[in-house]
This record gives sequence, C-alpha cells and structure tokens, in this order.
Amino acid sequence: MTHKYIVPLSEPQATLAAVGGKGASLAKLSAAGLPVPNGFNVTTDAYWKFVSENNLQVVIRQALAAIDPSQPASLEAASSSIREGFLAAQIPPDIANEVVNAYAELPGQNPAVAVRSSATAEDLPEASFAGQQETYLNVNGPAAVLEATQKCWASLWTARAIGYRARQGIDPDQVALGVVVQLLVPAEAAGILFTANPVNGNHDQVVINAAWGLGEAVVGGMVTPDTLIVDKANGHILEHKIADKQVMTVRVNGGTQEQPVPESLKQVLVLDHEAAAELSQYAIQIENLYDRPMDIEWALADGKLYIVQARPITAMPAPQAPEAIEWHLPDPKGQYIRASIVELLPDPLSPLFSTLGMGAIEEGIDTLMQDLFNMPAGVLKDFMLTIDGYAYQRMSFTRYQWWMMLSRMGPRIPRMLREGVSYWQNVTHPRYVEAAARWGEQSIARLTPGELLAGIDELMDAFAHHLASLMASTMGPSAGSEGLFTKVYEKTALRPSDPSAPTFLMGFDSIPIKAEKALYDLAQWCKGREALATHLINARTEEIASQLDRAEPPEDVSVEDWLEWQTRFREYLNHYGYSIYDMDFSKPLPMDDPGPLLENLKLFISGEGKNPYERQQAYAQRREEAVASTRARLRGIKRWAFEKALKWAQSQAPLREDGIAEIGLAYPALRRMLRELGSRFVEAGAIEQPDDIYWLEAAEVKSAVVSLERGESLERKAGTIQERKALWQMRKRLSPPPQLPPGKKLMGVDVEGILAMSSDSPQGNTIRGVAASPGQVTGIACVLHGPDDFDQMQAGGILVASITTPAWTPLFALASGIVTDIGGPLSHGSIVAREYGIPAVLGTGVATRYIHSGQRVTVDGNSGVVTLQ
Repeated sequence: MTHKYIVPLSEPQATLAAVGGKGASLAKLSAAGLPVPNGFNVTTDAYWKFVSENNLQVVIRQALAAIDPSQPASLEAASSSIREGFLAAQIPPDIANEVVNAYAELPGQNPAVAVRSSATAEDLPEASFAGQQETYLNVNGPAAVLEATQKCWASLWTARAIGYRARQGIDPDQVALGVVVQLLVPAEAAGILFTANPVNGNHDQVVINAAWGLGEAVVGGMVTPDTLIVDKANGHILEHKIADKQVMTVRVNGGTQEQPVPESLKQVLVLDHEAAAELSQYAIQIENLYDRPMDIEWALADGKLYIVQARPITAMPAPQAPEAIEWHLPDPKGQYIRASIVELLPDPLSPLFSTLGMGAIEEGIDTLMQDLFNMPAGVLKDFMLTIDGYAYQRMSFTRYQWWMMLSRMGPRIPRMLREGVSYWQNVTHPRYVEAAARWGEQSIARLTPGELLAGIDELMDAFAHHLASLMASTMGPSAGSEGLFTKVYEKTALRPSDPSAPTFLMGFDSIPIKAEKALYDLAQWCKGREALATHLINARTEEIASQLDRAEPPEDVSVEDWLEWQTRFREYLNHYGYSIYDMDFSKPLPMDDPGPLLENLKLFISGEGKNPYERQQAYAQRREEAVASTRARLRGIKRWAFEKALKWAQSQAPLREDGIAEIGLAYPALRRMLRELGSRFVEAGAIEQPDDIYWLEAAEVKSAVVSLERGESLERKAGTIQERKALWQMRKRLSPPPQLPPGKKLMGVDVEGILAMSSDSPQGNTIRGVAASPGQVTGIACVLHGPDDFDQMQAGGILVASITTPAWTPLFALASGIVTDIGGPLSHGSIVAREYGIPAVLGTGVATRYIHSGQRVTVDGNSGVVTLQ
C-alpha cells in the first residue's frame, strides 16, 4: 500500500525534513541493523496539512506576537491559546485513514505503542530539544493513537518549547512535527547511556544509567538510577554505583504511572555486567554510525536489549588534558605554599569558593591584622590565591609589606600570644555562632534573592573572621607551643627510655573526640535493642540513610525503638553534622550525607570499633604518669622551663582541634541558602540543578541576583558549567606541589621536614613524607578518596587519604596507621594519630596515586617512610 503521510521506521526516505529528528534517527538506526522496535512515522506533511486545513497558522502567529521570552506568563498564555486551537481541530480523513491502517499493520491486535513527538529542529548536533515535546506510552487502539498524534502536534507549542526556540533564534514558521508510532517495549528495565563520559570528556568510556521499569523515570529525573562506567576497549566495568531506586514507571490501562520500587529491587544492580557489555557494543556501533558522541535511550525486556532513541550529545566537555608540567605562577619570582588552612582544601576549588570563599578569607585575615596588630587595611593583599585551581598562600612580600610586618606585627606578637585566645573566644567565635544560628532559623523560602545573597555574605564574613582568628590564636600558638615544649623537653629531661613529647599532650577532650564518644554511646544504646541492632548491622548503609525519615519501622523492629533511634541520630547530626570533610563549601557535610557516620556506627555496634572512653583514659593516665615522673627528677631552672612550656602546650592542645572542628559551623545554613538561590536560578532557566550554583563565580551569582530583583531574564550557563566541571576533573588529576617553585627551603629556611614532599613518584618501593606520629606498623592499605569511600575502611587497615579533617576522626579508631598526601607534624591528622597512638606519615604528596587498596604497606612514623610490598 502506498502512503502519503506514513513512512516505515526503516524507510531510507525518513529524512529530518520528512519525519523530524527522532524519526530520522530511528530510521538510521533501524537501517543499520540495530534492535529498534518496529513502527512507523507520521510525516511532517501530515502536520502541515492538519495546520492548513484547520487554519491554525493564524492562531499560532497571533499567539506568538505577544510573547516575551523573559516572561514565563506570556509563554504560557501563547501555549494555551495554540493548544486549545490544535485540540479543537479535526484530523483530515485521509491522514486519519493512513494512520489507522499503518497501526493495523503492526503485529498483534491493538498492540501497545509509544507515540512520540519528532520535531524538525530537535536531536541536532548543535542543539538538543530533548524533552521539549510530548511522548505518550502504552497507547492502545486506533482512536487512542489518533488522539495521541494530535496531542503530539499540539506539544510543538508548549511554553517551554516556544521559549527554547525563541532563545535559540529558530523561526517558528519553519518548524514542523513528525510523530513516531512504535511498538512499546514492555521493559523490565530501561535507561540512558552516553557513548563518552559527559563529566570528564573521556571518549574511551561508556556511561550507563539504569533503573527498573520503563525509561521515563530516568529520562524525567524522577529516580536516581544505577550508574555503570564501561571501558570501550574490552567491555569491562570500570565502576558501578548502585542507587537506592525509589520510583519506577509502569504500564497501566491506557497509559503509565509511577509506583514505588519493590523493596527487594531498590538496591539491586539493574544491569549485570554481561548486559552492560552488550549495551556498550551497541553504543560503539551507534557512535561510529553518527561519527560523534551520542545520548541513547535503551530498554530491556525478556533478556533482550532494544534501542529506542539516539541523539548527539550537545554539551560534551573537552577530553581531560595531560597533567600540567609547568604551574602558572602569578608572580614568576614569587613563592607560594600549601600549608596551614590550605591543607583543608585538598582538591581543586569550586568556582564559587575560589571567587567568594578565598576573597572572604583574605578579608578576614585583613580584619584580624587591623584588630590585633594595628596594621593598615589591605597590607596582605593577594595573600590567599589559586594557582591552576588549587589554593595557595603567598609567602613572598614587598619591602613595604615586610616593613609593616616587622614594625607593626613583630612588637605585638607577645600581646597576640596573650590575648589571641581571648579574641577568638570572646569576639569572633560568639559572632560566628550567632550568625550561624540566626540564619539557620530563617524561613529562607520567603527571602528575596537579594536577602539570600546578603545572608550568604554575612555568613561568609563571620566564617572568615573566625577562621583568621583561629590561625592567629589557636593554630599558630598551638604549633608554637608544641614545638617549644618538644625542644624544652628534649633538652632538659628526655632519656632513651622516656616517652616522646606528644605523650604529654594526649588524652584531652575535644569536639572530634566528644563526637566519637557520642557515636559510641549511640551504638551502645542500639546494641541494647536486638532487632534494631540486627537491622542496622545487616542493612546496606544507603538503605538505612533512606529510612531516616520514614515513620514505618523495618520488619521486626518496634515502632518505639525505631522512632527513638531516628530522634537520637538526628540529634547527633544536629550536634556534630556540620564538621567538614573539605573547607570548600560546595562539598557535602556529614549531615548532608550521613553514610560515613552510619558505617562507623555499624562498626561500633558490631564490636569492631575501639572503645573511645577506654582509649582516652589510657592516654590520660599515661600522660599524668609521664608528667609526674619528669617533675620528680627535675630541679631549678630546668623544672621551671619544663613547667612553663608544658602548661602552655597543654592549654593549647584541645583549643586547636575545637577551633578546626567548628570551621563548618555555619555551613549548614550557608549551603541551604546557596541551594535556595540555586533553585531560583533553575526556575529562571539559568542553570539545570540547584547545586550548579557552586560552578558559578561570585560575580555571576551577584549579577544574576540583581537581574532577578529587577525581573530580568538570566543568561543560560549550562554550557559554561559543563566546561568548568570538565576542567575541575582534569585538575583533580594533578598533584599540586606543596611549594612553588619547588624547593627544600622557603625564605632561606629548611622546610623539608615541615611541608609535604613534592616528588612525582616513589623512590623504588618507598614513599617519603613527614614523620608525624611515632611507631611502625605493617598492614593492608585502605585508600579513601573522600567520604563516599568510608565504607571501604577495614578494622586494622592503613588509612591512606589525601588529607583528614575532624569529620574523618571516627576512622582513626579503626586504623592501625595513617598516610596522607598533604599535611605536616602539626596537621589535624598527625595530632589525632598521636592521640590514638598510631603511626602516621603525612605530606607524601603522592600516596593516594601510588598506593592501592588491598596493598600491603609498612608505615614508619619515626622516619617518615612508607614501604610498599
């Protein structure tokens, strides 16, 4: 039979102009022998005749004449007017007959089909119109197919599609719509895949998203799917992440609906490795067919894979560049280091923290300099800066800066040592606590964009002033006091059989230690409730996290125990969940992702974690015995020097850890406000998801806020954000030198034993670092790149990480040794390692790159050497 308005899916005449982008793509895939479900295209000629015979072009032009792309209400009004005209019109009889006849030729009686819109300006290499028009699934019977076809034609004029075309500069008189009618795959599972990694631009990887049921839940973003990364070369799974899948799209009479995923499937991997490898082969074939990276929709039914759509990826980042050999110094003659608070920024900075956070920190330091040292404003300009995306401190100064520091700062250092702690405790800390509490209690949904930005600025100012005072009042004096005590002790009292200097500073309470003890107490409470304890030990961490807000308890757990457990864990998060993994506020906090805490809780419940009370008591007793023994044999000036140095060092030891632990005190409120502002940007079409705000620069955020306040449209930043994410991934592969330019001396002082090592590779089978906590141990390495890896920590293992912060403290109870890329003898990791009595080698520069999980290593905390076996 000859059709004027119908073209089979496999027909070579199914061109872009004839059937639209989706139909043309499916025809190309089908002709290449790929497993495309059978069906047919309703051509654009049918659309034009429908429009012409119902005089709809007049309706379209009149409606579009009044639109303003920056005013959503005008787009909605135009769309509503056009849609009413389309749905009230009649499909010409000859078109209706051809559609009905083509549907009758499909196998089966009234088979279920998918009816999909296929515009002539969609699925193009330069512009993706994915999701702009409608799709109708599980359509049965000729009348329903005709109705869905008419609705697809109308969907060419949704408000979103009208606005999108207006912003892209596409002439509305030139667009038309084909319709794809295709047998519906009764999918048990479905999803999308990318033939190149859309995050890092790696063209050697296929990235697959998979979920249960039909694919609409994945495409529509209603479910977090499993993610698999497959090596194109051999089909091996490089990485897989099982999501807690809550929703699935299923068939119902005449359509689809979202239903909860059965409990038995929520945390089961959707695609096995064999199916993922087969799907990757189809991906490679499709990419070769189009000669470009592709975005593909697929489905799985009765063990068979189907390809239901393919379009070019329009925002592919550039592939990762090779590691930089030459770092771009702001001043070729300058000197820059990664030390002090910069150790809390191990990764490349997010664009927002780089432009907002770093500037705020420098302003906080400037305020501190004025308050404590009577320095003029702006003396240390550009003290905090980024080099190739990484945070550094500038350590080369002008003559004027040297003069001001020597003449103003030098004479006032004794005052700072006397009053610095009081300044922190009575000025900056209360201000920070008050600001965090006040903004944390705000109903932020009611705030204007300008009010949100004002709150963000206030919190950043309080954060930075507090941080600067920590550097001067606790971090600096703590380092100085411990260093002084160590020298005094070694000169006046140390004998070969005596304990080392850190013994005199251990066993004190601090916020991280209190947090560990509170988690241990919660575990003991859980152990007293057998059913609850059994569930928490045996359930997957992701499952427990997803149940935190559910009133219905798991099977066999009483409602009373379950509700009390939820209350206690929430209280714990409220008390300690602000502790940072990374000072960049774009990174999640423990309260955002409690998985790592739950892992540690499970270990305590199962009895694998050490009792923190017993450990602390043992070290306190050892400390007191060491103090008493040393006092008993010192006399005169030696005893006086020992007592003075010891008193100062012991008074400073807990303060430093408390201060660092509270760096993120305002981060819960800050992150909530940034996400709210990000949501406003999403509504305005500037970014795709709220967290994308972290990939904007401060000036861009402020400009967008001004535009929102004025009722103006926002510039779309999706492409810019993709590029910045790709650049961040590339920079993440680099190993930033601890000192630039590299060297063993800084301002004439030997820093080899203080700063991290800068070697690019191990020397034979050894890696050198800073001897941070004494002792020697051999064990199995657990390489953790962040909180997502906390579940990989094994009791008795060697913790290997880029850096540790207070939020990592519970892992020290499991570790037998510590190795880090960043840090020195007075870093958080070294202090806590000594508190736990485990050997530590910090500042290796390369440990996470050259040590692999499961590898046997020896950590020598006396010499600063890690030996690989």
